[in-house]
Amino acid sequence: MAVYRRGYQRYEGARTSNWDRIMVLPRYSWGELMSQRLVIGVLIGATFWPLLCCLFIYLSNHTELLAGFGQGFQKFLAVDGSFFRKFMQVQSTFAIGLAAMCGPGLIAPDLANNALPLYFSRPMSRWEYVLARLIVLAGMLSAITWIPGLFIYGMQVSMAGGDWFAKYWHLGAALVVGFWMLVLLTSLVALASSAWVKWRVVAGALVLAFFFVLAGAATMVNAVFQDSAGSLINPMYLLGRLWAAMMGIDAPDESEPAIFSCISALLGLCGLMLMVLERKLRPVEVVK
Repeated sequence: MAVYRRGYQRYEGARTSNWDRIMVLPRYSWGELMSQRLVIGVLIGATFWPLLCCLFIYLSNHTELLAGFGQGFQKFLAVDGSFFRKFMQVQSTFAIGLAAMCGPGLIAPDLANNALPLYFSRPMSRWEYVLARLIVLAGMLSAITWIPGLFIYGMQVSMAGGDWFAKYWHLGAALVVGFWMLVLLTSLVALASSAWVKWRVVAGALVLAFFFVLAGAATMVNAVFQDSAGSLINPMYLLGRLWAAMMGIDAPDESEPAIFSCISALLGLCGLMLMVLERKLRPVEVVK
């Protein structure tokens, strides 16, 4: 209808909240991801290690079943910070693989098909769009990281009793905070890779390269310069140092980077990923 006829009317109905609009994207994205067999396979595969940890906890709290194995074996069954850090290390590998599969399909198709103007022409800002995509990955990764971690921790508390909880109460908080740092960094890397390239396969390879290639590069830098400063570009090393510090295990050598430097490096990596998203997620771009 022509504007000059003034036959149009402004919408006067009820409006949804910002949170309801943001959750539209995760709701449909979760449905699409859960329809992929490879994603389902990774989620199922990521449950085997938590199940083995539950069996380990059961045996450690029923030492009478293993009385014939000696004191050394019973000491091996101790559930402490080292046990939970090993759990986090294994689950982080599954989390990176899952992010490499799920992340590239969240932003790259919108960029390839010029769909961003359709999103941003509605009451949704760029950062709300990023938050919606971040919620998708955070929900998927939470299912294999801190949620089973808290279940295992709760199982240990219920079996070991109050004395164990009084001694290791900080491990539960370390699990949640440590895993959420992993989820945040991994999700931002996956989204930035998806926004940087428009091909899903290449974006997934970038996610894997960020964690594993940088680890090799850090080792090379340390070997060449005979220093440990190169470890600050290794995201898995930084996360491992953070987890160890929160759990109170493995006092680092004086030559290794300080924990404050590791936390600053992690925040710097997250900021770098946000800068990539801010640069690439624009509905209109002027090319000179």
